[in-house]
Amino acid sequence: MSDASAAEEEWPPLPEALVVPVYDNHTHLDHDRDHGGPQLDPREQLDRASAVGVRGVVQVGTDLETSRWSARLAAHEPRVLAAVALHPNDAPGLAASGELDAHLAGIDELASRPRVRAIGETGLDYFRTEDDAGRAAQLASFEAHIEMAKRYGLALQIHDRDAHEDVVATLHRVGAPERTVFHCFSGDAEFARLVADEGWFVSFAGTVTFSNAKPLRAALEAIPRANILIETDAPYLTPTPFRGRTNSSYLLPHTLRAMAAQLGTDPSMLAAQLSSNTELVYGRWDDEPVTPPPGPFDPHPETGGAGDPDWRG
Repeated sequence: MSDASAAEEEWPPLPEALVVPVYDNHTHLDHDRDHGGPQLDPREQLDRASAVGVRGVVQVGTDLETSRWSARLAAHEPRVLAAVALHPNDAPGLAASGELDAHLAGIDELASRPRVRAIGETGLDYFRTEDDAGRAAQLASFEAHIEMAKRYGLALQIHDRDAHEDVVATLHRVGAPERTVFHCFSGDAEFARLVADEGWFVSFAGTVTFSNAKPLRAALEAIPRANILIETDAPYLTPTPFRGRTNSSYLLPHTLRAMAAQLGTDPSMLAAQLSSNTELVYGRWDDEPVTPPPGPFDPHPETGGAGDPDWRG
């Protein structure tokens, strides 16, 4: 068996296509190689997603390099919009090396580019950062990203892990952007209601399908459907029944159908609501022209993409 055939067998099969399409509002098309799983060219991932009713994705940067790549991908691929940011877990190291301000300036430059529609993922992560200096660096970075989102009129995608109270306190103190999304929501029903009451959006990933995620499903039921978004966070958080395998946007229908079952509604009705919500947050995918490159996409900015010298990060 060839290496390509072996890698193909590692990917879950395509699910039944959705009747009404949806958007994946948070994915990492460039992370599959770093994730250690099988690899698919980003265009192949998008083709698979299109085949099952995922009409577009928000490709999310987590540092300056991947944010540059995300902005370039969105400029060349009509099924992609970009989000750019420094991940909160990177802020302590950048601050310690004196590079945080320079990297934030780089994100600021990317935020003004066409088809960059969100600042994210940014926020606070107390799971991996426990010391005061590290948390102070995360907070400074978070506040800078909030300011960017407001200045450019972009949505804000929040990474919130074990930091619910401080994330909300920061948004209240600094002032939240008009469109704020809690990516890969991890709170309970009470916190979900608080977020929705503020007019913010709650984005559910494959975790909502896990058997041990009853509090997350209760959160889904607790909020108005006008505040719900859906995502993969691929290549992570693969939904049931393929938990533990590499995730991709084409597996989003599993999460949507599980959410519809939990809410007691038809998947097509929920998909229509989620698509409307997503376009409200990020705008339409087809309102800015793109020029597709002639060659395959390369998820590593340092090597560039075939036939496209501007593909380099």
